[in-house]
Amino acid sequence: MLCVDDEANILSSLRRLFRPAGYRVLVAESGAAGLEMLEAEQGAVDLVISDMRMPAMDGAHFLAEVRQRWPGILRILLTGYADIESTIAAINEGQIYRYISKPWNDGEVLLTVREALERQALLHEKARLEALTARQNEELKILNAGLEEKVRERTEELRLAHERLKRSFFTSIQVFANLIELRGGSMAGHSRRVADLARKIAAGLGLDGRQCNDVFLAGLLHDIGKIGLPDALLAKPPAKMSGEELGVWRKHPAKGEQALMALEELRGAAHLIRSHHERFDGQGYPDGLAGMAIPQGARILALANEYDGHLQGTLTGKRLNEDDAKQAIVQGRGKRYDPAVVDAFLSIVGAPPEPPADEIAVTPADLKPGMFLARDLISPEGVLLLATDYMLDDKLIRQIRDYERSEGGRLILYVRNRRA
Repeated sequence: MLCVDDEANILSSLRRLFRPAGYRVLVAESGAAGLEMLEAEQGAVDLVISDMRMPAMDGAHFLAEVRQRWPGILRILLTGYADIESTIAAINEGQIYRYISKPWNDGEVLLTVREALERQALLHEKARLEALTARQNEELKILNAGLEEKVRERTEELRLAHERLKRSFFTSIQVFANLIELRGGSMAGHSRRVADLARKIAAGLGLDGRQCNDVFLAGLLHDIGKIGLPDALLAKPPAKMSGEELGVWRKHPAKGEQALMALEELRGAAHLIRSHHERFDGQGYPDGLAGMAIPQGARILALANEYDGHLQGTLTGKRLNEDDAKQAIVQGRGKRYDPAVVDAFLSIVGAPPEPPADEIAVTPADLKPGMFLARDLISPEGVLLLATDYMLDDKLIRQIRDYERSEGGRLILYVRNRRA
């Protein structure tokens, strides 16, 4: 502590009073000397006791200067009963902690100082804890920022990572949703787009909150079973895979379910992931389910997944524009996709545009030799069968009709009567 008074006997009395209590006592005989000593001590002083009446700089001005330059130092004023106005000024200007009237009682002074320093210690501890909390929060931010890098490093250790991620449902969702995105390429953002569209379709069909949540989670995680697939296979569209490659590829829905079933909160989503490649006509995989035997959420997920696949070119290697992608979905109505799901999908994204006046939408039964295709003929899988402006003859018409019968669905073509 620093004691400031222009009377040497007062300073001696204060030194004798405080030293037996274990305090380090500094003294100064004027306000200016006190400021110099505080400057030299560089923050080592916790408390200042100053007399009110001093020449050149009185106690009010001195303590006001201390407050401005070292606001963390506690300030106590020694004052006589005749100095009430000056004391009020010191309280206003220096915001003193307490004032002590002269002559003082030694016990009361010691008690006042002890309470002041205990308060100061509490303030220091509060500041320390706040700084510690801020530092820990910053460390947590750094740890969170490094999460994706940790996942990338441990992709090959998925089984062990899965056990660690059981600690938190939310953390598990974030990690699994990012695993495919870390593979990059055309798959970037696919899971999120599929999840968002699937949730909108589910809401449009009137599914309850839990069902919509399962559909959304399944959309985020539907490709989790692809983690173990080689990059070369991931980069190849299913339409261009060999039979052996397709055999490996078609295991990923079941593997995705197996990876998530251990997490109780994800079992509903895992069930949908297993069936998201089933077809409404029963020609899908892995279980060959058909119609309403396919879980409703999986029927929704199948459409959302393939619509985005058409847009990104991951199904056939050819990107479709939005209108052609919508048309491919419409072509698959009742065959690949649940008609009710197709209707809900079109209510969200809008139906394909009506053909221009010089185009006619026809079925294969209405085709005649000499007609020209007004649009590319694309299969429900996104495969280009015939290009725009192709002239139809008897042989092609028979092949188109045979294709429609073999596929078991309704094929729509757009033609014009003469070359544009």
